[in-house]
Amino acid sequence: MMNPKNVSSSSFCAHQLKVLADTTRLSVLKILMEGPKHVGEINAVLQLEQSLLSHHLKILRSAGFVEAQRDGKAVLYHFVPTVRQVNTNQVIDLGCCLLSFE
Repeated sequence: MMNPKNVSSSSFCAHQLKVLADTTRLSVLKILMEGPKHVGEINAVLQLEQSLLSHHLKILRSAGFVEAQRDGKAVLYHFVPTVRQVNTNQVIDLGCCLLSFE
């Protein structure tokens, strides 16, 4: 019989990985690994429709990967403090596993 704590940990990990199972969201995280960015800076790299980028940023915010901060009329996005970057900003520690960008 599985320990309920393990089930919830497994469920959490599966949810986090499901959120990241999208190339656009992975690209956004990789861009933010360089440091906080305004929406326009992210979009300059990805060249998406504004509404599509907003959709992906909302999913990343809801999953707890990024936070938005008002910066005048612009919005600045950055990793939340609980998402730890290790090894010279090429790996994200999700708590259940490590996500590596190469």
